[in-house]
Amino acid sequence: MATKEATWDYRDRFDGRFARTYFRAFSGLAVSSIGAGTYLGEPTDAVDDGYRAALVEALESGINVLDTAINYRAQRSERVVGEAVREADVDREAVLVATKGGFVPFDGSRPADPGRFVREEYVDPGIVDPDELVRGNCIAPDYLDDQLDRSLANLGLDAVDLYYVHNPETQLEERSREWVYDRLEDTFTLLEERAARGDLGHYGVASWECFRVVPDHGSYLSLPEVVRRARAAAKRAGNAATHLRAVQLPFNVHMADAFTVAAHEGAEGPQSALAFAQDAGLNVFTSASILQGDLAEAGSIPEAVTARIEGDTPAQRAINFARSAPGVTASLVGMGSREHVRENVAAGTFEPLGASAFDATFESG
Repeated sequence: MATKEATWDYRDRFDGRFARTYFRAFSGLAVSSIGAGTYLGEPTDAVDDGYRAALVEALESGINVLDTAINYRAQRSERVVGEAVREADVDREAVLVATKGGFVPFDGSRPADPGRFVREEYVDPGIVDPDELVRGNCIAPDYLDDQLDRSLANLGLDAVDLYYVHNPETQLEERSREWVYDRLEDTFTLLEERAARGDLGHYGVASWECFRVVPDHGSYLSLPEVVRRARAAAKRAGNAATHLRAVQLPFNVHMADAFTVAAHEGAEGPQSALAFAQDAGLNVFTSASILQGDLAEAGSIPEAVTARIEGDTPAQRAINFARSAPGVTASLVGMGSREHVRENVAAGTFEPLGASAFDATFESG
């Protein structure tokens, strides 16, 4: 598991190469504000090779946040992340490894008959109750217990530093909001128990829509309620404090809802997801930071925003916009090649914006 000493040693090793606040705090750890994502790409050996080389280079260049999920590329992304951590000239304890569970994963490739695979691998053995599956998503505690074990095996690690419940808002297509909160509390209790056993350091919720839409939206989930359920789960598990520590959500110059939509009730009224998370002590990791490559294209960022954000390329400016937002710990970017790593790492050599400058940049865009 990542440790304070090792991550701060990592920071000292690389800090002189980057601009201010490149490294940020995560529960006492020092983590890079740019993280390597592993979502995109086909489940092939060639893509595996590209990711492995890229992730090793990222770790050896100043990125110590690796993000994956068991369903990414049919479990191949988790396996490659584990290989990269072992191959890189970096201590494992210096790396924040995050993964997710919730979507039923294939194994190595898409099967010819997906329904049969799910039935034989998960339903027939009793790992998944088919009544709890919504578009391939299940957030039941017994299922996540199984998935965490599989993730640890894929990664080849004794523990994962951050484990996300993956897109629980998917369940809202067929379930009530209260049912989802109840299920999250049950699953949080399981994760609190696994944290107490040392299998994970912290947990969180990875989302697509739920934290950046208005309360009457069909996909909405309340961050205050999620926090309340995590505290209740900690008590159920006999822990003194909750291990809920992070949320992951999309954020970029064209998807800024987490900053602009005041949908979560704070001490002084409604707040945006970013503001509430910051006040509640939750770390925010942004996904879609360059909109799956779209923001790497010339002209993709409004000129008024481009003029205020530093970077030599559109991708670098997009990354720096995302990691300049108040409350953001790290912005995740897909890194499937060494060329992408070098461009993305270089974004960290530019100064991020302060809070007031970020406000002005967003308003101008």
